[in-house]
Formats: sequence, structure tokens, C-alpha cells
Amino acid sequence: MALLVFSYLLGGASRQNEVRLALLELAALPLLVLALFALSRRSDLAGHRLALALMAGVAILPLAQLVPLPPQIWRGLPGREQLDLALSTVGIPGGWAPLSLTPDRTWRSWLALLPPMAIFAALLVCPASFRLRLPFVIIGGTVLAIVLGAAQLVSGGDGLYPWRTTDPGNVVGFFANRNHLATFCLMSLPMAAILGARVVKRRGSPQKSLLPWISILFVALVVVALGAIRSRAGIALVGPVLGACLVAAWVAAGRGRPGPVLLGMLGAASLGALAIAVFALGPLLVRFDTPGAREGRFENWPIVAEAAQGYLPVGSGIGSFDAVYRSVEPLEQLDATFFNQAHNDYLELALEAGLPAVALFIIFGIWFVRRSWTAWGGRASAERDLQRAATICIAVVLVHSAFDYPLRTTFIACLFALCCGILELASRPESDLSEPGQGRHRSRA
Repeated sequence: MALLVFSYLLGGASRQNEVRLALLELAALPLLVLALFALSRRSDLAGHRLALALMAGVAILPLAQLVPLPPQIWRGLPGREQLDLALSTVGIPGGWAPLSLTPDRTWRSWLALLPPMAIFAALLVCPASFRLRLPFVIIGGTVLAIVLGAAQLVSGGDGLYPWRTTDPGNVVGFFANRNHLATFCLMSLPMAAILGARVVKRRGSPQKSLLPWISILFVALVVVALGAIRSRAGIALVGPVLGACLVAAWVAAGRGRPGPVLLGMLGAASLGALAIAVFALGPLLVRFDTPGAREGRFENWPIVAEAAQGYLPVGSGIGSFDAVYRSVEPLEQLDATFFNQAHNDYLELALEAGLPAVALFIIFGIWFVRRSWTAWGGRASAERDLQRAATICIAVVLVHSAFDYPLRTTFIACLFALCCGILELASRPESDLSEPGQGRHRSRA
């Protein structure tokens, strides 16, 4: 829990050279070691082989790109001709060199994996009581971020923005980018939906608890906040996400006739959508219709795709996008702005890591489909409901990654890993989920 809160406060940016991110990575290392040690002592370790192999592959890939290669090998790799020519021109002999064109950035990218890997591994060994408190933590964090964002909007200054490189004058909360706050808000919606529905199923009536009504108010707050954030991806995804949340809440409530909570969530979402239409749609459309404005990411994607083909099959090195794109950027597109991310993580990974990254993503897709099938096919329970909510959260990030780079923000990466850890537990029988620490260890500490 401490590392998750730590990442919430310090991991709201995607820049790799921030001291705060380095502190977070350092704090994650002992947790990762302890979690892997505890996991190795579990008798059900074999059930997590695919997920752990996938995590190992993600961790090994950047390290493999840092292994020094003899000159006769790296010179023959695709895309290294310009580097070889530059070294020859200045008279520098080409010695041993890693696969990555920017080894320092590749190394920092590997360090950035430590917090999410630690959280994923810790989720597999933590008690059920901890997991069932996570929705409250996520919802509380979302409310704090929205409150800070509202203060940022009305203050008009830059004193309330926690990062140097940010969206001044916009609602960003604890993040550096409003799109990432929108992603966080969307990921909190399914957590609120299952909480309210679970209480109704357990107590039989929403009047016996305030939690269902708090969930409804929270959904309305998030929908209105998305309008204030003015993230195009957030606005585009809120409808499908709310639809998935209603299905998850219906399942959590026992698949009966829609009750007050489901209808209340639908009403809250409708009122929030009306508020967006009245107050935020105009400023949002300005971002599309500003004369002379161009949507750089769409224009640049073909350039990135062509560059990725030039570096196949091994890629240019994780973290090297900025350097590679500068070398292929057309002269007619040069202006005062810079394009330091592809705004499409799938294209960027294909460029930086080539076919190995594609293979890892295919394995991840297989894992995600298998675990989601198990989670949604099981009976309603607190753990299964949490797993269903996690599938929606993961899907939000996967879709948003096609238009932005949410996983390059440390906190979103940690929250994504948290949801993956929750979903991975769908492989365990229900009886094992209720008391995860009893009777399944080979030996006791």
C-alpha cells in the first residue's frame, strides 16, 4: 500500500530524469525482492507461470538491449548505418556497442519497471483483506486528484502544479498531463460501480448503507471532472467505460432486475454527460477546430511506422524514440514544438523493441483473454467482482495507449500492474482467494 501511495504522489510524470522517480524506483527494489521470495515459497506457484514468465520477459528485454556486441554484429543490425558512418567520419573506431542506440535511456527505462513489477508481485502474495480495500484507496485518490485539479483551474497560477513540465492552466491533479488524469478517472469508475453493487447484494437494499449512493455521486463527479479535464480520449472513452461498469455492477448485484443503484448510476452518468455538453463541449471542440492547428500525432504515425520497419527485427532500443524520430523527421514538419513520444505506445514499442516486443504483447493478450474469461465466467463474489473491475481498468489503458502513452507515467503503470495482479488471481480457486495466507506454503517463516 505504501508503494502505491508513494507512486501516486511521486509518479505522475513520464520524464525519466526526475529525482522523485528515482526515489520511487529505489523504494520498489526491496519490495520486489521480498515479494518474489514469498511467491517462490507458495505451493501454487506453478499456476502463475505464464504471468511470471511474461513479467520476466518484460524485465529481460531492455537488459538484453544493453549487452555489448562486437562491431561486426552491431554494424550489421538494421538502422545502424548512419551511426557507423558518423563514427567513421570523425575517425572514431567502432568498438563493442549495445543494441540500443541510447543505452542510458534504456537503462532508465528498465529502472522504471521496478515499481510496477514490485506491485504486481506483491499483489500475488498479499491477503484478501488488503485487496478488498484497494477500491477505496483508488476512489479516495481520484477524489483528491479532482479536488487539486479544481484548485488548479481556479487559481490561474502555476503554484499548484507538482511538475515542471505540465499543462499550465489545465486540470492535471497530481499528474503532469491532463490525459493521464483522465485515464486515472476512468480506471476508478469500475471500482466505484462494484462497491455500490456489492453492498446492495449483501444487505438487500441500498437504504441500509450510504455506500451505494456515495458510489453514484462519485460516478457523477468523475464524469463532470472529465469534462473539466478536456481530454479528448477521456471524453471518447467515458461512454463505453460506463457501459462496462453497469454490466459489472449488474453482475455484482446478482444479475437480477436493475435496482436503484444501477438506475442511479445510469442517471448520474446521464447528468454528467449533460454537464459536459453544456459546459465543456465548446472548449473541447475548439481543440479540434482551431484554425491552422494540426493533429501532429496522426500525421507523424506513418513516419514512425516507416522508421520501425527500418529497425526490424530488433528495434532501436527502448527509450530511443526521441533520438530516432529526430533523425527521420521531415524538414517541412519542423517547428517550435517537439514530438518526443509517438502518442501510440504500440508503434513506439515496435520501433524501440521490434519483434520481441510484438511477441510479448501477443503473450500478454493471450493471458488477458484467458484470465478475463475466468473472471467474468465465475459466480459473483467480492474477489470475482474486483477481478471484473480490473479487466475494465486494463482495457481502458490498452485502448488509451493507442492514442497516447499512459503506461510511461509511473503511477498509471503501477495501477495497471495492480489490476494485472488482481486479474491474475482469477487463476486460483475461490476457496484459495478467501484466505490467501493459510495452509498453502511449503514452509512457514
